[in-house]
Amino acid sequence: MKTKTVTNLFKKVCLVALALVSFTTIAQEEEKKWFDNFSLSGSVDGYFRYNFGSQNDNSSAPATSFANESGFALGMANVIAGYEGEKVGFVADLVFGQRGEDAVFNSTDSAQIVNQLYAYWNVTEKFKLTFGNFNTFLGYEVISPTGNFNYSTSYMFSYGPFSHTGLKADFAISDKWSAMLAVMNPTDYTENNPFDTYIVGAQVGYAVDNGSAYLNFRYGNEGEPGAVGPTFQADLTTGWDLAEKFYLGVNATYLSTEPQEDGDASGFYGVALYPQFKATEKFTLGLRGEYFSVYNNGLIDVVGLDAEGDGDVIAATLTGSYDVGNLTFKPELRLDSTSEDFFTDNDGDATKSLSSFVLGAIYKF
Repeated sequence: MKTKTVTNLFKKVCLVALALVSFTTIAQEEEKKWFDNFSLSGSVDGYFRYNFGSQNDNSSAPATSFANESGFALGMANVIAGYEGEKVGFVADLVFGQRGEDAVFNSTDSAQIVNQLYAYWNVTEKFKLTFGNFNTFLGYEVISPTGNFNYSTSYMFSYGPFSHTGLKADFAISDKWSAMLAVMNPTDYTENNPFDTYIVGAQVGYAVDNGSAYLNFRYGNEGEPGAVGPTFQADLTTGWDLAEKFYLGVNATYLSTEPQEDGDASGFYGVALYPQFKATEKFTLGLRGEYFSVYNNGLIDVVGLDAEGDGDVIAATLTGSYDVGNLTFKPELRLDSTSEDFFTDNDGDATKSLSSFVLGAIYKF
């Protein structure tokens, strides 16, 4: 009798202990799963830039974004918080510093640090809705220096859209093919819409293990009605691993803005090649070769223009990328050559070319 009582008591103790262990394990798993749904990432960067054969007082620099200051200069601090649930989630992408200010230039003081701010809903496995402010889907390069191989940026990136605010729908057509449709504010008006106009965007994508290609479009009136006609842009972005250590990226774009009344359309077009060679596990060498052309005075103070308002530039940027843990150094040599005088030399005289050196330092977390 005593033995039976002890045995029953032992069984009860074991059951209670097992229940407690199971409860603790489940609680830990739930806590871990809940915690893992949140993410925090970002980067900080800065650079040094020096002109060869030209003044180094910011009076002569490539007319592209983010790396135009002379001497030692700041990039930005980038903090990205996100939540990824089973069906819904959000991204809050905040930027601080000169590069961040340049990236959100059409925002007012209240949103000057917001690079992206959107929520999304995975309606099905193949259909996703995103609402809010998101970086552009056009082009090869991005705002964050961690997403680009070259530290300085291209002309096509600098004068294409940076960000949009609106509603977009992503479709997974198959394992390889995708599509996107969007309705958005005028380009780079991310905090609000001061005009009674909207633009539409579209994308068709193809991706496999060794590369991808995306054909992008945007169309609509980008400003107050009566000022300009609608803008149309078509953009191709593609990149492929051609060998174990060799990668080739390509970006081509065409943009045209129609006049509201009589006259000729204005805009730009260009193409850039991005070959990269991975020399070692830590060091990669890459080249960006870009041709960019402006027609009918589509852009002012970008390249030198002739009497008809046309001009073009050829820019070659040789960049090395060396990793030290989470820190990446990017030394680069850049040569910009315009069809008309645009830069100045050491004597302050107009010239068609500028050569410069940039050393970027990027820490990613």
